[in-house]
Amino acid sequence: MLVRVRPGAELSGAEREFAECLGTLPSTGLALLDVPIGENGGTRRVGAVLFTPTGLTVLEVFGFRRRQSGILTAATGKPWAISDSPLDLEDHGQGDLADRVEQSAYAVRAALERGLRDPGHVCGAAVLVPFRGVVVRPARTTLRPGLDVVVGNAADATELRIYLENFAKGPRTWTADGVLGACRELGAGEAVPPRAELLAAGFDQSPEQPRPSVIPPPVVPRVAPAPREPHRHHRTTTWAIILAALLGLFVVFGVVATALIHDDGDTGEPVAPSATSTPAPAASTRPPACFPLQPDC
Repeated sequence: MLVRVRPGAELSGAEREFAECLGTLPSTGLALLDVPIGENGGTRRVGAVLFTPTGLTVLEVFGFRRRQSGILTAATGKPWAISDSPLDLEDHGQGDLADRVEQSAYAVRAALERGLRDPGHVCGAAVLVPFRGVVVRPARTTLRPGLDVVVGNAADATELRIYLENFAKGPRTWTADGVLGACRELGAGEAVPPRAELLAAGFDQSPEQPRPSVIPPPVVPRVAPAPREPHRHHRTTTWAIILAALLGLFVVFGVVATALIHDDGDTGEPVAPSATSTPAPAASTRPPACFPLQPDC
Protein backbone atom coordinates (compact mmCIF):
# COMPACT_ATOMS: atom_id res chain seq x y z
CA MET A 1 0.00 0.00 0.00
CA LEU A 2 1.18 3.49 -0.84
CA VAL A 3 1.58 5.80 2.16
CA ARG A 4 2.16 9.53 1.75
CA VAL A 5 2.67 12.13 4.48
CA ARG A 6 2.16 15.82 3.92
CA PRO A 7 5.48 17.69 3.88
CA GLY A 8 6.02 19.42 7.21
CA ALA A 9 3.49 17.25 9.05
CA GLU A 10 4.19 16.55 12.70
CA LEU A 11 3.09 12.98 13.39
CA SER A 12 2.64 11.52 16.83
CA GLY A 13 4.26 8.24 17.83
CA ALA A 14 0.99 6.37 17.22
CA GLU A 15 0.62 7.94 13.77
CA ARG A 16 4.15 6.97 12.81
CA GLU A 17 3.42 3.43 14.02
CA PHE A 18 0.23 3.45 11.95
CA ALA A 19 2.07 4.63 8.83
CA GLU A 20 4.63 1.85 9.25
CA CYS A 21 1.84 -0.66 9.67
CA LEU A 22 0.10 0.49 6.46
CA GLY A 23 3.32 0.29 4.46
CA THR A 24 3.62 -3.43 5.21
CA LEU A 25 0.13 -4.32 3.95
CA PRO A 26 -0.11 -5.97 0.50
CA SER A 27 -3.49 -4.33 -0.23
CA THR A 28 -3.97 -1.91 -3.14
CA GLY A 29 -4.51 1.57 -1.77
CA LEU A 30 -3.24 5.08 -1.13
CA ALA A 31 -3.14 6.50 2.40
CA LEU A 32 -2.70 10.27 2.88
CA LEU A 33 -1.71 11.13 6.45
CA ASP A 34 -2.27 14.43 8.23
CA VAL A 35 -4.62 15.98 5.67
CA PRO A 36 -5.71 19.60 6.36
CA ILE A 37 -9.21 20.30 5.02
CA GLY A 38 -10.78 23.75 4.95
CA GLU A 39 -14.11 23.90 6.75
CA ASN A 40 -16.22 26.99 7.52
CA GLY A 41 -13.30 29.34 6.90
CA GLY A 42 -10.93 27.28 9.07
CA THR A 43 -8.86 24.13 8.70
CA ARG A 44 -9.61 20.68 10.08
CA ARG A 45 -6.80 18.21 10.47
CA VAL A 46 -7.83 14.70 9.40
CA GLY A 47 -5.66 11.84 10.59
CA ALA A 48 -5.73 9.82 7.35
CA VAL A 49 -7.69 9.57 4.12
CA LEU A 50 -7.39 6.16 2.50
CA PHE A 51 -8.38 5.30 -1.08
CA THR A 52 -8.83 1.76 -2.35
CA PRO A 53 -10.24 0.67 -5.73
CA THR A 54 -13.59 -0.08 -4.06
CA GLY A 55 -14.07 2.84 -1.68
CA LEU A 56 -12.92 5.68 0.52
CA THR A 57 -12.49 5.72 4.29
CA VAL A 58 -11.46 8.39 6.78
CA LEU A 59 -9.39 7.33 9.79
CA GLU A 60 -8.57 9.02 13.06
CA VAL A 61 -5.58 7.54 14.88
CA PHE A 62 -5.38 7.46 18.69
CA GLY A 63 -2.40 6.29 20.74
CA PHE A 64 -2.23 5.28 24.39
CA ARG A 65 -0.45 7.16 27.15
CA ARG A 66 0.37 3.94 28.97
CA ARG A 67 0.14 0.20 28.56
CA GLN A 68 -3.50 -0.85 28.76
CA SER A 69 -4.71 -4.34 27.89
CA GLY A 70 -7.99 -6.18 28.26
CA ILE A 71 -11.53 -6.09 26.90
CA LEU A 72 -12.45 -3.01 24.91
CA THR A 73 -15.86 -1.45 25.46
CA ALA A 74 -16.79 1.11 22.81
CA ALA A 75 -20.21 2.61 22.14
CA THR A 76 -21.47 5.90 20.75
CA GLY A 77 -22.42 8.44 23.38
CA LYS A 78 -20.61 6.59 26.19
CA PRO A 79 -17.01 6.72 27.50
CA TRP A 80 -14.78 4.03 26.05
CA ALA A 81 -13.02 1.71 28.44
CA ILE A 82 -10.68 -1.28 28.66
CA SER A 83 -11.59 -3.80 31.35
CA ASP A 84 -13.72 -1.20 33.16
CA SER A 85 -10.87 1.34 33.14
CA PRO A 86 -11.27 4.54 31.09
CA LEU A 87 -9.12 4.74 27.99
CA ASP A 88 -5.98 6.73 28.70
CA LEU A 89 -5.29 8.09 25.23
CA GLU A 90 -2.96 10.72 23.89
CA ASP A 91 -4.36 14.06 22.78
CA HIS A 92 -7.74 13.08 21.31
CA GLY A 93 -9.43 16.44 21.52
CA GLN A 94 -12.79 17.14 23.06
CA GLY A 95 -16.01 15.17 22.74
CA ASP A 96 -16.87 11.63 21.80
CA LEU A 97 -14.36 9.72 19.67
CA ALA A 98 -17.08 8.45 17.32
CA ASP A 99 -18.33 12.01 16.76
CA ARG A 100 -14.83 13.12 15.84
CA VAL A 101 -14.55 10.38 13.22
CA GLU A 102 -17.96 11.26 11.77
CA GLN A 103 -17.09 14.96 11.57
CA SER A 104 -13.85 14.18 9.73
CA ALA A 105 -15.69 11.92 7.27
CA TYR A 106 -18.25 14.67 6.66
CA ALA A 107 -15.50 17.24 6.04
CA VAL A 108 -13.83 15.00 3.45
CA ARG A 109 -17.12 14.28 1.69
CA ALA A 110 -18.04 17.98 1.61
CA ALA A 111 -14.62 18.96 0.20
CA LEU A 112 -14.96 16.45 -2.65
CA GLU A 113 -18.55 17.49 -3.40
CA ARG A 114 -17.48 21.13 -3.60
CA GLY A 115 -15.08 20.01 -6.33
CA LEU A 116 -18.02 18.39 -8.17
CA ARG A 117 -16.86 14.88 -7.38
CA ASP A 118 -19.11 12.13 -6.12
CA PRO A 119 -17.23 10.28 -3.36
CA GLY A 120 -19.94 7.70 -2.90
CA HIS A 121 -20.31 6.26 0.57
CA VAL A 122 -17.49 7.50 2.84
CA CYS A 123 -16.72 5.14 5.70
CA GLY A 124 -14.92 6.06 8.90
CA ALA A 125 -13.00 4.31 11.66
CA ALA A 126 -11.18 5.11 14.87
CA VAL A 127 -7.82 3.33 14.91
CA LEU A 128 -6.46 2.55 18.39
CA VAL A 129 -2.72 1.91 18.40
CA PRO A 130 -1.66 0.22 21.67
CA PHE A 131 1.90 -0.36 22.79
CA ARG A 132 3.60 -3.31 21.15
CA GLY A 133 3.04 -6.53 23.01
CA VAL A 134 -0.24 -5.31 24.51
CA VAL A 135 -3.40 -7.28 23.68
CA VAL A 136 -6.71 -5.43 23.33
CA ARG A 137 -9.80 -7.42 22.41
CA PRO A 138 -11.99 -7.33 20.45
CA ALA A 139 -9.66 -5.96 17.85
CA ARG A 140 -12.61 -4.66 15.84
CA THR A 141 -15.97 -3.25 16.91
CA THR A 142 -18.75 -1.88 14.70
CA LEU A 143 -20.48 1.11 16.24
CA ARG A 144 -22.98 1.37 13.39
CA PRO A 145 -22.90 0.73 9.62
CA GLY A 146 -19.96 2.61 8.14
CA LEU A 147 -18.38 3.47 11.51
CA ASP A 148 -15.92 1.07 13.19
CA VAL A 149 -13.24 0.87 15.85
CA VAL A 150 -10.10 -1.03 14.84
CA VAL A 151 -7.18 -1.96 17.07
CA GLY A 152 -3.81 -2.58 15.48
CA ASN A 153 -0.11 -1.82 15.40
CA ALA A 154 2.89 -2.95 13.41
CA ALA A 155 3.16 -6.15 15.48
CA ASP A 156 -0.52 -7.13 15.19
CA ALA A 157 -2.18 -5.69 12.08
CA THR A 158 -4.47 -8.58 11.15
CA GLU A 159 -7.79 -6.89 11.93
CA LEU A 160 -6.61 -3.60 10.45
CA ARG A 161 -5.71 -5.37 7.21
CA ILE A 162 -9.07 -7.17 7.07
CA TYR A 163 -10.92 -3.88 7.64
CA LEU A 164 -9.01 -2.06 4.91
CA GLU A 165 -9.66 -4.87 2.44
CA ASN A 166 -13.37 -5.22 3.19
CA PHE A 167 -14.65 -1.82 4.38
CA ALA A 168 -16.25 -1.09 1.01
CA LYS A 169 -17.06 -4.26 -0.83
CA GLY A 170 -18.40 -3.74 -4.31
CA PRO A 171 -17.31 -2.73 -7.82
CA ARG A 172 -14.00 -0.99 -8.44
CA THR A 173 -15.03 2.66 -8.76
CA TRP A 174 -11.81 4.51 -7.84
CA THR A 175 -9.42 4.64 -10.77
CA ALA A 176 -5.96 6.18 -10.83
CA ASP A 177 -7.25 9.39 -12.43
CA GLY A 178 -10.14 9.55 -9.96
CA VAL A 179 -7.76 9.30 -7.00
CA LEU A 180 -5.50 12.02 -8.42
CA GLY A 181 -8.46 14.35 -8.92
CA ALA A 182 -9.73 13.73 -5.38
CA CYS A 183 -6.28 14.36 -3.90
CA ARG A 184 -6.13 17.72 -5.67
CA GLU A 185 -9.53 18.66 -4.26
CA LEU A 186 -8.31 17.77 -0.76
CA GLY A 187 -5.21 19.93 -1.21
CA ALA A 188 -2.74 17.05 -0.82
CA GLY A 189 -0.30 18.87 -3.09
CA GLU A 190 3.19 17.39 -3.11
CA ALA A 191 2.05 14.28 -1.25
CA VAL A 192 0.15 13.00 -4.31
CA PRO A 193 2.07 10.19 -6.08
CA PRO A 194 2.36 10.20 -9.88
CA ARG A 195 -0.20 8.41 -11.99
CA ALA A 196 2.23 5.70 -13.07
CA GLU A 197 2.87 4.81 -9.43
CA LEU A 198 -0.85 4.44 -8.76
CA LEU A 199 -1.22 2.17 -11.77
CA ALA A 200 1.74 0.09 -10.62
CA ALA A 201 0.18 -0.17 -7.15
CA GLY A 202 -2.96 -1.80 -8.61
CA PHE A 203 -5.39 1.01 -9.41
CA ASP A 204 -7.27 0.69 -12.68
CA GLN A 205 -6.81 2.97 -15.63
CA SER A 206 -9.75 5.19 -16.51
CA PRO A 207 -11.76 3.80 -19.43
CA GLU A 208 -11.16 5.68 -22.66
CA GLN A 209 -14.00 7.74 -23.98
CA PRO A 210 -15.20 6.67 -27.45
CA ARG A 211 -13.96 9.00 -30.15
CA PRO A 212 -16.54 10.47 -32.52
CA SER A 213 -16.42 8.95 -35.99
CA VAL A 214 -15.48 11.26 -38.90
CA ILE A 215 -17.14 9.00 -41.48
CA PRO A 216 -20.59 10.31 -42.34
CA PRO A 217 -23.39 7.88 -41.74
CA PRO A 218 -24.63 6.01 -44.81
CA VAL A 219 -27.64 7.42 -46.59
CA VAL A 220 -30.54 5.05 -46.26
CA PRO A 221 -32.89 5.23 -49.30
CA ARG A 222 -36.47 5.97 -48.50
CA VAL A 223 -38.76 3.12 -49.37
CA ALA A 224 -42.39 3.83 -50.16
CA PRO A 225 -44.61 2.14 -47.64
CA ALA A 226 -46.47 -0.90 -48.90
CA PRO A 227 -50.18 -0.36 -49.52
CA ARG A 228 -52.22 -1.43 -46.63
CA GLU A 229 -54.79 -4.19 -47.03
CA PRO A 230 -58.28 -2.69 -47.45
CA HIS A 231 -60.45 -2.83 -44.45
CA ARG A 232 -63.37 -5.22 -44.34
CA HIS A 233 -65.83 -2.33 -44.11
CA HIS A 234 -64.29 -0.71 -47.19
CA ARG A 235 -64.64 -3.94 -49.18
CA THR A 236 -68.32 -4.25 -48.21
CA THR A 237 -69.05 -0.66 -49.28
CA THR A 238 -67.31 -1.18 -52.64
CA TRP A 239 -69.35 -4.29 -53.45
CA ALA A 240 -72.58 -2.49 -52.46
CA ILE A 241 -71.83 0.35 -54.87
CA ILE A 242 -71.06 -2.10 -57.69
CA LEU A 243 -74.30 -4.04 -57.11
CA ALA A 244 -76.33 -0.80 -57.03
CA ALA A 245 -74.79 0.29 -60.34
CA LEU A 246 -75.59 -3.07 -61.96
CA LEU A 247 -79.15 -2.91 -60.68
CA GLY A 248 -79.53 0.59 -62.13
CA LEU A 249 -78.30 -0.67 -65.51
CA PHE A 250 -80.84 -3.51 -65.46
CA VAL A 251 -83.64 -1.03 -64.71
CA VAL A 252 -82.60 1.23 -67.59
CA PHE A 253 -82.41 -1.74 -69.95
CA GLY A 254 -85.90 -2.83 -68.84
CA VAL A 255 -87.43 0.59 -69.48
CA VAL A 256 -85.86 0.77 -72.94
CA ALA A 257 -87.06 -2.72 -73.84
CA THR A 258 -90.60 -1.96 -72.69
CA ALA A 259 -90.70 1.19 -74.83
CA LEU A 260 -89.55 -0.74 -77.88
CA ILE A 261 -92.23 -3.36 -77.42
CA HIS A 262 -95.00 -0.71 -77.23
CA ASP A 263 -93.70 0.99 -80.37
CA ASP A 264 -93.88 -2.30 -82.32
CA GLY A 265 -97.66 -2.80 -81.46
CA ASP A 266 -98.81 0.58 -83.05
CA THR A 267 -99.98 0.16 -86.92
CA GLY A 268 -99.30 3.70 -87.90
CA GLU A 269 -102.59 3.99 -89.98
CA PRO A 270 -104.72 7.20 -89.51
CA VAL A 271 -108.09 6.77 -87.93
CA ALA A 272 -111.10 7.38 -90.42
CA PRO A 273 -113.49 10.17 -89.58
CA SER A 274 -117.09 9.12 -88.65
CA ALA A 275 -119.86 9.51 -91.36
CA THR A 276 -122.50 10.34 -88.91
CA SER A 277 -122.90 14.05 -88.35
CA THR A 278 -123.42 15.32 -84.96
CA PRO A 279 -126.92 16.69 -84.65
CA ALA A 280 -127.23 20.38 -83.84
CA PRO A 281 -128.93 21.22 -80.70
CA ALA A 282 -132.68 21.88 -81.06
CA ALA A 283 -133.83 25.46 -80.99
CA SER A 284 -135.70 26.54 -77.96
CA THR A 285 -139.51 27.11 -78.48
CA ARG A 286 -139.82 29.50 -75.57
CA PRO A 287 -140.39 33.09 -76.76
CA PRO A 288 -137.68 35.53 -75.92
CA ALA A 289 -138.32 38.11 -73.33
CA CYS A 290 -139.19 41.61 -74.62
CA PHE A 291 -138.44 44.88 -73.10
CA PRO A 292 -140.97 47.70 -73.17
CA LEU A 293 -141.13 49.70 -76.36
CA GLN A 294 -138.80 47.13 -78.05
CA PRO A 295 -139.55 46.94 -81.80
CA ASP A 296 -140.40 43.64 -83.42
CA CYS A 297 -141.54 42.25 -80.19
